[in-house]
Amino acid sequence: MTTDYDPIAEQYQRSKQQPWRTFVECFTLMELIGDPRGLAVLDVACGEGFYTRLIRERGAAIVTGIDLSEGMIDLARQQEDRHQLGIEYIVGDARELAGGDQYDLIVAAWLLNYACSREELQSMCDGIGAALKPGGRFVTVNCNPAQTFPTAPTYRKYGFETTAIGDWREGAPIKWTFHLEDGPFDLENYHLNVASHEAAFQQAGFREVRWHAPQLSQEGLQAHDQEFWSSLLDSPPMTFIECVK
Repeated sequence: MTTDYDPIAEQYQRSKQQPWRTFVECFTLMELIGDPRGLAVLDVACGEGFYTRLIRERGAAIVTGIDLSEGMIDLARQQEDRHQLGIEYIVGDARELAGGDQYDLIVAAWLLNYACSREELQSMCDGIGAALKPGGRFVTVNCNPAQTFPTAPTYRKYGFETTAIGDWREGAPIKWTFHLEDGPFDLENYHLNVASHEAAFQQAGFREVRWHAPQLSQEGLQAHDQEFWSSLLDSPPMTFIECVK
């Protein structure tokens, strides 16, 4: 697994403001997280702390963010210095989380799709499972392993595009290109199918796995009509997963 975020940390932070991320990604993920009041929460691949801060603001008792990118953690710590929410941010690897059943809830936005093999995916899931308390939940938004990206529709009108690279197989790279006002930037993740994810979750000790389709907020429907959102919702490039230990 590699991280490409250090040189584009600030651009990625701004990409969080694209309407699809606000009205679909953020809305669906936060609905799935639910009420975090009183919980100990770990945000894995926290980036600059976008979801970490939302979870803390909604009442989580203890919130920690961890990310492999030092550039992202620097941005997150700058936000913490400004807002003083009591969040700890750590540079670290999802595959090497400390065990000991520490957390009630673990959240990850765009983590598992950086595993380029089943073995790497298993290491991530094992780390997450070991850090959760029994009965705890893991909630994530992920590149959709059920989507056949070589034949996916264009998502350009939402501010991004996806391109499958090479033969479509397990471990095939998928390039995501985000278009911002000052120019585009690229990220690369990898395709592993639904069965690979299910097997990794089961081996990591999760007893329930639930897959959720992206949902559109009422504000999103007010901003653009249903037809505008149809490509994103009917052929979603992302999926939402909820696992219970």
